[in-house]
Amino acid sequence: MRVWLGLFAMLAVLALPVGAASVGSETVVAGMNQNRIAITANFDGSEILIFGAVKREAPAPDDAALGVIITVSGPSKPLVVRRKEKRFGIWVNVHAVEIDLAPSFYAVATSAPWNEVISDIEDLRYRISVPRAIRSVGAPMEVQDAMAFTNALIRIRRANGLYTLQEGAIDVSQDTLFNTSISLPANLTEGRYKARFFLTRGRHVIDVQETEIAVQKVGLERFLYNLAHAQPLIYGIMSLIIAIAAGWGASAVFRYFRG
Repeated sequence: MRVWLGLFAMLAVLALPVGAASVGSETVVAGMNQNRIAITANFDGSEILIFGAVKREAPAPDDAALGVIITVSGPSKPLVVRRKEKRFGIWVNVHAVEIDLAPSFYAVATSAPWNEVISDIEDLRYRISVPRAIRSVGAPMEVQDAMAFTNALIRIRRANGLYTLQEGAIDVSQDTLFNTSISLPANLTEGRYKARFFLTRGRHVIDVQETEIAVQKVGLERFLYNLAHAQPLIYGIMSLIIAIAAGWGASAVFRYFRG
């Protein structure tokens, strides 16, 4: 506990921001225990510890509650969500909706219940909540319920641990120091992740900072990934050779034990 308080105090004194500088009487100063995640063969997830403090140029106002929101988002990509229906006893795709951009991973942590830390207008402006982080949906004219496709995407990724909302997960001490942790699942997509830190008063955002987290494959996984994308022919031939060798080895062992 003393170690954490020492880190908080150092952050408050030095006030070294992790993102672009912002102007205001209260600004957020935050840090993480790691900004690089290595995906290896036995990678089963990770956890990022986040801590920070509020830097003030004047005494804290007492007319509105302080709120802290932290988001961690993975690389965003376009995708197509399809709806299946049973026709003549067979499940077939009947409708499809294009989503411009959807983060591969998105976690949100707050210091209080959602409606107490942020307003709908501010959420729309900064795209903080999970539904707002997913960019516009392009639906054909025959699809009347386009939002149902977005909700289905959110539901599936929540079930896989890729989209989370942790209300009240950020501990705030003395209206100045805060800390929390964000869990990263094993099925992470490689790329640049972005962490954002929002400071709110009276449900209005008064400061925003951000930083990046590098998530990448290392070792053999990195070699195979690069080989598959840069030299697919060589990768395919090597995979075929390994499969033949494995089959021959298994057959030889089987014949040996049969006598």
